[in-house]
Amino acid sequence: MKTSTALTAVLAVFVTTLPDVNAADIRVKCESRANRSSVSVDGSNLVPGSYSAKIISGSNTKKSGLKATTGDEIEFDFDSDPGDIAAGAIRISRTFIQGQVTGQLINAQGFTVAQATRVCRTK
Repeated sequence: MKTSTALTAVLAVFVTTLPDVNAADIRVKCESRANRSSVSVDGSNLVPGSYSAKIISGSNTKKSGLKATTGDEIEFDFDSDPGDIAAGAIRISRTFIQGQVTGQLINAQGFTVAQATRVCRTK
C-alpha cells in the first residue's frame, strides 16, 4: 500500500470522527396576545463564551447585549410584560410579533452561529 493512500485513509477516519464544532442548537418560542408579545431564544451545544440574541419579526428587530454561557447553554427572554421585564427579560413592544419570529444566536465576534424561524402562538 502506498504511503499516500494510507495517509488519505487515516485522514478520512480522523475527519469523520471529529465533533461538529458548528453543531449549535437553537430553540425559538413565541407567543402573541392582544396586549403582549413574548419570545424566548435558547441555545445549546455552544462553544463556551459570550453570545447575544437577535429577534426579527416583520420590520421589528431587537438585539440583546452579550451574555455568557452556562456550560454549553444560554437563554434569552424578550417580553412586553412589565413583570417579566423587571425579572430580567429584554423589553419589546406589545405589538412586536408579526406572525412569526426569527431568532439568531450571535457570538462575540459577530458571527451568527444558529438561527431558526417559528410561527408564533396567538392567544
